Amino acid sequence: MLHEAPAAAGWVNSVGLVFSVSLLLSLLLVWSRRWHGHLSMDGVDGVQKLHTAPVPRVGGLAVALALWLYWLVLASGWAGRPLLAAGDKLWLLLAAGLPALAFGLLEDLTKRVGVLLRLAATMASGVLAWWLTGFALTRVDVPGLDWLLGWLPLSVLFTAFAIGGVANAINIVDGLNGLAGSTALWAALGYGLMALTLGDTALAAVCFLLAAAVLGFLVVNWPLGRLFMGDGGSYFVGFALAWVAVLLVERHSHISAFAVLTVLALPVIEVLFSVFRRMMRKDHPGQPDRLHLHSLLARRYVARWCKACSPTTRNSIAGVMVGSFTLLAALLGYLTLLNPVAAPLVLLALAVGYVLLYSRMVLHRWVTPWRFLRGVRKAGVAPRRSGVARHP
Repeated sequence: MLHEAPAAAGWVNSVGLVFSVSLLLSLLLVWSRRWHGHLSMDGVDGVQKLHTAPVPRVGGLAVALALWLYWLVLASGWAGRPLLAAGDKLWLLLAAGLPALAFGLLEDLTKRVGVLLRLAATMASGVLAWWLTGFALTRVDVPGLDWLLGWLPLSVLFTAFAIGGVANAINIVDGLNGLAGSTALWAALGYGLMALTLGDTALAAVCFLLAAAVLGFLVVNWPLGRLFMGDGGSYFVGFALAWVAVLLVERHSHISAFAVLTVLALPVIEVLFSVFRRMMRKDHPGQPDRLHLHSLLARRYVARWCKACSPTTRNSIAGVMVGSFTLLAALLGYLTLLNPVAAPLVLLALAVGYVLLYSRMVLHRWVTPWRFLRGVRKAGVAPRRSGVARHP
């Protein structure tokens, strides 16, 4: 007991420190927008824009810098032994995440970096993480595919593609105040709890530090929407969460890979369904639109429920509502972590539930997910006789 109290104090001090630095940096970015706003402001024109005034979109810089400053300057003996043990892992994560962060920030400042180039940057972060640590996915609990992943080149390529997909999924759900931030917060806490339960305290510490950095930004982002995470933040945080998931699966062979994926079910299902929907509409898979689940919830339901509220308030309410889905997913992932049978069934149930809810928002009535998907596939989400409107 004599050793547990100082250790606990070290965790609290370190997490609180990262949160405070992230919060201060976020406030500084808002205060200094007069100098960088001509580059960093996110305007109100755009098919996915729901905010009513320009807002700086470089909040991800505060998240990343808080972690870098902690590692470079503040990770001393004062921080506590458990988190000091995470120092190497934190540095490797930060170093590997530089391509994702850099190209995302470049898009935030120039608005000229293409989707494919940003995807390539996040995949490069995945390859760099493998090169620095030696870890790549060798199993996903799918017979046949696990055998193929025994071949290193395919394993590294699959890992890079999966990490790029998750990073872009976080970017896709970054459409409402608090949505990407709360999604990342719950996911990081969920992975931290998993790692802690498995006795992997160093990885758990990294997760809790990441959660603290995201929370510092989130305080400024929600509910007033004074600062956006931006592409730099969503790609960096998405990469970090994806890499933590890889480490959990690879460092603990007895856990279910499906349970780990379940934590990020919402953004992953959102991006897969969005690609499917756009392809059926014969649109480019990377083409932005206002047909995401969070967009429909904000425009069709929250706007009606909260008519007396300002647009910013409605935006924030919808954001935290959708973001809370990840809290449920993280809980379900944790409960099925050691159950290889229940984990894939839970993930399937979440996917079916997503399609069911989406179809209700589009059609204004309940239909089976299979009927809705069949209508999307046959009609490209177009004719009203199919029961699916092109412009919900």
